[in-house]
Amino acid sequence: MSQFLKMGDHDVLIRVKAAAVNPVDILNLTGAVRLIQDYRMPLTLGNECAGIVEKAGKDVTRFAVGDRVYSRVPISSLGAFAEYVAIPENAVAHMPDGLDFSVAVAIPLTGLTAYQAITEELHAKPGETLFIPGGSGSFGQMAVPIAKALGLHVIVSGNGRAREAVLSAGADQYIVYTEENYWERLSGVDYIIDTLGEKEFAHELSVLKEGGILLSLRTAPNKSYAKKSNFPLIKQMMFSLAGLKYDMMARNQGKEYRFLFVRSDGMQLEKITRMVETEKIVPQIDSRKFDLMQINDAVRLVHEGHTSGKVIIRFP
Repeated sequence: MSQFLKMGDHDVLIRVKAAAVNPVDILNLTGAVRLIQDYRMPLTLGNECAGIVEKAGKDVTRFAVGDRVYSRVPISSLGAFAEYVAIPENAVAHMPDGLDFSVAVAIPLTGLTAYQAITEELHAKPGETLFIPGGSGSFGQMAVPIAKALGLHVIVSGNGRAREAVLSAGADQYIVYTEENYWERLSGVDYIIDTLGEKEFAHELSVLKEGGILLSLRTAPNKSYAKKSNFPLIKQMMFSLAGLKYDMMARNQGKEYRFLFVRSDGMQLEKITRMVETEKIVPQIDSRKFDLMQINDAVRLVHEGHTSGKVIIRFP
């Protein structure tokens, strides 16, 4: 099958051993991220994969045939739900030692999201406080140990079932949302990474200190995101309007609103790999097993939201 895929000189051809299903796959499927990346149909989904290098382009220098690798697939070349995928070398990293494909594959997207959020958007410093509302899911499982490895004080809210797991991952405080309201417990937080979206925006903003930053993964892209992404002027105008309400709410309180859509970065993923190995991070995987012929079932499960870890598609 590999001979039918187009490869560039800087690409590696990966024989996929495992692919992860993420909420962003649902957004790709429904067209909800069309403004950020407008895909032509038909489209092979899949934003995250782990596998073995089958072939390397002539200008590839970091990988060789047989290497165990993983990737957050670039948004310009999705397709991890397939037996083979060709990915630019700069979006690929070596897998952590000691993890098999079906566990390692849960790391790239959430790991990069957390790393880019903390180091590029928030520029958080050791000792500062990070609050992750709704951080009991797959994002929090990676974000908490990465934030702790970077020296932050971490607070998480989420369901009661995940409390012990999140505290074991390094969280300093955990608030069970069915038992108490975080906005009645917290104040003066330096940074927030929002995973819940618009419905929590006012509450999240209320616990943030003056001068603090609320970074959302869900609410709405805004002007600063569009400019940083170098989108065309018309898109910048559209995003400015989409995020204006949230920019103004934050600005009126002397705070700042930002939006993040994670990008591929193989060198950052190598740094995350070292953290995973040093901190012995093992992401939680949903116990239900899916193969290539059951992708629709796996996507449906993620869409319904009743998961106990990252949903994985395993390949022969």
